[in-house]
Amino acid sequence: MKDKKWGLWFLTAFVVGNMVGGGVFMLPSNLANVSSPIGSTLAWVATGLGVFMIALVFGNLVMRKPELKGGPQSYAANLFSSPKAGKVAGYSMAWGYWAANWAATASVIISFAGYLTTFFPVMESKDILFSVGDFQLEAGKFITFLVCSVVLWGIQAILQRDINSAGNINFITTAAKIIGFGLFIVVALSLFSASNLVSTEFVNSKGINVGLGSQVNGAAIATLWAFIGIESAVLLSNRAKSQKVVKKATLLGLLISMVIYVGITLLAMGILSTAQLQQSQKPLVDTLEMVIGHKGAYVMAILALISLLGSTVGWIVVSAEVPYQAAKSGLFPQWFAKTNQNNSPARSLTLTNGLTQLFLFATISGTVSQAYNFAIVVATLAYLVPYFVTTVYQLKLIVTGETYDTIKGSRVKDGIIASLALIYSLWVIKTGTADLKTFFLGIGLFVIGLLLYPILMRRGKSTSAIK
Repeated sequence: MKDKKWGLWFLTAFVVGNMVGGGVFMLPSNLANVSSPIGSTLAWVATGLGVFMIALVFGNLVMRKPELKGGPQSYAANLFSSPKAGKVAGYSMAWGYWAANWAATASVIISFAGYLTTFFPVMESKDILFSVGDFQLEAGKFITFLVCSVVLWGIQAILQRDINSAGNINFITTAAKIIGFGLFIVVALSLFSASNLVSTEFVNSKGINVGLGSQVNGAAIATLWAFIGIESAVLLSNRAKSQKVVKKATLLGLLISMVIYVGITLLAMGILSTAQLQQSQKPLVDTLEMVIGHKGAYVMAILALISLLGSTVGWIVVSAEVPYQAAKSGLFPQWFAKTNQNNSPARSLTLTNGLTQLFLFATISGTVSQAYNFAIVVATLAYLVPYFVTTVYQLKLIVTGETYDTIKGSRVKDGIIASLALIYSLWVIKTGTADLKTFFLGIGLFVIGLLLYPILMRRGKSTSAIK
């Protein structure tokens, strides 16, 4: 079966669909727990500018290095003149990004199950099915786990039959979510109060007053999580009609997502008080209920389910594409490069979803909110390292002048953009690794990958040279 190449709107749908997933529905509450409205606004400004610089770097590299279709893993491999060092670096990036995707995909599926409780309250049942020692398995948590598993493997079955169906599903669900969120913004404006946004005071859970600078640092990880997925079109560039389409989709997807995110979070903060947002498990539902009454919960739940279904499909495709493309470049074991009779990377899909399944077990031991937050902590920082490496590779091209003799462009302008992207990446890495738990869960994923390198690559001899 011949693969169909994806155009601008399909790739833009993947960028928007992966970025505007589960995060948008919990973000107002997450931000209210770490910063004041002004602190959150400043974090949005800093993150928006930083991610825009990263998007420009990605866009520039897909035009200058169209042969490197694996994204950060390909850039890492080409940072070094030594093929051996390049292979280890490329493998590390592929592993880290792949591992982060297990948690990211799980977080979206967990959010999907969370919004299903609006229609199926039994998923919140506290009835004890059985207990072992201190552990008690509640009926609601068990049902939630089963639902999450069915969603994961149901999508797997569809994609194994036709990987191109992902583009159609993602396009439809993304179009629906853009229309839905646009209507939400218009409706919510009627109760918006700008006076709720002017406060800079914030007291944390320990009763300590937090300064504005610390608030921005605290909100930086939460706002960055909103933009994870900006690289989706780059990672799918092998399925794109052209590299120019990839660049346009990356920038267009970022702008659409930014409007949705900033508009929704500021509106929620302008309608609900900080105290209300801090306690809310479904902030957008609570916001809409203030405007149109109890039916708002059902309207938002339907929008959430559509949005999260599309995001789940998008993340599963991107997650499986990482080891698949890495294997084709000789950076991962060749086992991952095999496709089935439908030209779908079935092996990569199966193992990726099997590892994602492990994160879904978090739904058994805690609430949906706790499981979601755990997945975010694991994933966000692991994404920052590939972003950091991408900007370093761009700086390498600028310093050496590589590609600038054949492709027009200003090295000075590109250097400024790459430097700003680099500074932003370092700032968020420093902010996010302030505590050891976050460090070991996020950055620690790369260490695990390096320890497994000799085992995984023992027989994984490269079948294609690193370009």
